[in-house]
Parts: sequence; structure tokens; C-alpha cells
Amino acid sequence: MSMIFKNREEAGHRLAKVLKQYRHHPDGVILALPRGGAAVGYAMSADLHLPLDVFITRKIGASENSEYALGAISETGNIHLNFEAVDAFQLSDAEFETLANVQREEILRRQRLYRRGQPAQSLKDRVVIVVDDGIATGATFFASVTAIRREQPRVLVAAIPVGPPQVIERARAMVDELVVLETPSQFWSVGGYYSDFRQVSDEEVVNYLHVAQAALHDRTGRSAGIRKQRSSKASPQCI
Repeated sequence: MSMIFKNREEAGHRLAKVLKQYRHHPDGVILALPRGGAAVGYAMSADLHLPLDVFITRKIGASENSEYALGAISETGNIHLNFEAVDAFQLSDAEFETLANVQREEILRRQRLYRRGQPAQSLKDRVVIVVDDGIATGATFFASVTAIRREQPRVLVAAIPVGPPQVIERARAMVDELVVLETPSQFWSVGGYYSDFRQVSDEEVVNYLHVAQAALHDRTGRSAGIRKQRSSKASPQCI
């Protein structure tokens, strides 16, 4: 299995090239699935000059193996179930709810940390680009997209660096447009296609959001200043 991406930011830059038609879109917003998706989304935000936010969805892992997805829950409460996994572990409703509550608490913690008390951006009538660093089972992605649909975006785009073909096809049916860079037929794990796949910390997510917001405001301010200068030159004052 050969490496495809140097790191998450490189993947984001490559996705931005494919999505260049959305550059400077007045209604556009990039929604990253943290933590790993924040690094990809940051690079896309820088290239496309679009605001960056996060959409927090947590995988509900089996108690015996937290990496084995029983499903996922979004910050708006949407739950996506992996019915085969739930049946295989023979979980009762109460047992599943206990696992889900752990992730609800983690979602609340991340909301407070990442947004610092600010509300999530309204997605109604927006052009929303959902991005992650890759998908494997798709549980987190499917829960996120289903929840975002309910927020009534005008256009819902998915940007995925890598994923297995069968999961990518399911994802494609759930969005208006899907961009994927690689769909290896022999897929093992998302991290296997990155040279650098170190874990992204909460502090890094906060920093990505802060820097993206500052850069966007700086570009907006400079553009307004240039327009003001041009207007002043075009309309000389009468003495």
C-alpha cells in the first residue's frame, strides 16, 4: 500500500483545486469533522477563501473495542446505527444508550472548547462543504450528513480524500456533489494513506478555527479597503 498524501493539509489543498468553482462563494462554508477533518478543512478554507467551522459527530464504539463503530451521534442529536454491529454485540437499548451518553458528554465538551460559547453557524440556504480526512465504515460521515441535511442547506457537497469504493458510493447518494481523490480497491485504514497521520489535538482544532477566521477577516478587510480607495479616486471631491 503506497502513501498518497504527505499530511492532512496537503489533502486539503488537493481537494480545494477540484472545488475551485466555490472559491469566494458568498454563501459557502466549510464544515470540518474534527479532529482530523479540521486540518483538511483549514487548508481548503485558505485556498477557497471560505469560512471554516466544525460539525461535531462522535463514533459510538463497542465497549470491548472503542474503534469498532456501532454507530455515530451528531451534535444535533442524529444517530446513525450500524445494525449488523449492534446485533453482533447483542446490545440492549439500555446498554447502547449508556455508550451514546458518553459521546453526548464529549460532544458538549468539544462544543464549549471549539466554539467558546458561540453558536454554530446557520446552514439554511448555504452552500455547505463537509470535509473529513477520510472515511472507513462511514458511520461518522453518514450521521453528520443526515443531520446537516435537516439544517436545510441549499447545496451539500462532500469532500473526502480517501475511502473504500462501496462506502464512497453510499456517501455519493446522500449529497448533491461528492469529490473524492482516491478510492483504493484494497482499503485498510484511512491513516495508511498518509505519511504523517499523527493525532490532531483539541488545541490544534481551536487554532485552525482561529487562524482561518482571522485570515478571512483580514482578506475581507483588505478587499473593502481597496474598494474604498478605488471609489475615492473615481469620485474626486468638489472644492
